[in-house]
Amino acid sequence: MTETITSSEVGSTDGPGGPGRAGLKRAWVEGWVVSRAAAPPVEEPWGFTVDVGLVQQVRRYVLPDADEALVRHFMRTVTAPGTWIKCFLEPETVEPWLAPGWELDSPGFLMATRLAPVPEPRCPDGYRLRTWTRGGLTRALVTTAGHAFAARGQIAVPAPGAAAVIDQIETSPDHRRHGLGSLVVRTLCNAAAAAGCPAAVLGATVEGRALYEHLGWTAYGPLTGAVLTPPAGPSV
Repeated sequence: MTETITSSEVGSTDGPGGPGRAGLKRAWVEGWVVSRAAAPPVEEPWGFTVDVGLVQQVRRYVLPDADEALVRHFMRTVTAPGTWIKCFLEPETVEPWLAPGWELDSPGFLMATRLAPVPEPRCPDGYRLRTWTRGGLTRALVTTAGHAFAARGQIAVPAPGAAAVIDQIETSPDHRRHGLGSLVVRTLCNAAAAAGCPAAVLGATVEGRALYEHLGWTAYGPLTGAVLTPPAGPSV
């Protein structure tokens, strides 16, 4: 049976999108900036501004309750290449609103789960699992016996008692179907539960959603990104 994450588990009030959904969006933003070492989010009347500071992602605007007028406004007024917009609408809804120079990112989903300590998962034979924590961020790395990369991921704890945010789960194509993704996710969730986090949130890809649903996570809706790319240079 699907269980709804409540506002008390994400440390925020409910919004019009459903029980706990407004809190999940905020929790995802606050944990994502810890995970990516971005600037603290600046709360705006329409959502959040986050300075990321990367060439491909200088800044992002998160629009929790976006509509056509708001998205078109940003796409009309933002001029800096590498600026992202994140909203919680279906990509097919946003696509007709794209202004010249803007491109949609791959489809995503906002997902969450309750956290409780579970028995430590077993690392498959032939692999090694290492974890470490620094500055509110726990990383998990799986390598082969010869130290080749196999899988990784990280989980951010933005504050004591806050929802954790899982991020950057990746399994090498050469090492898929060995349960390494599940190993990483379960290991990270245990670390967050031990730190007192009542719930975890993440932004999943289409492929990742299947893994998380298999592990008991719930999808709460779409998570769509759009980026302003630099214009193509002249042909030489």
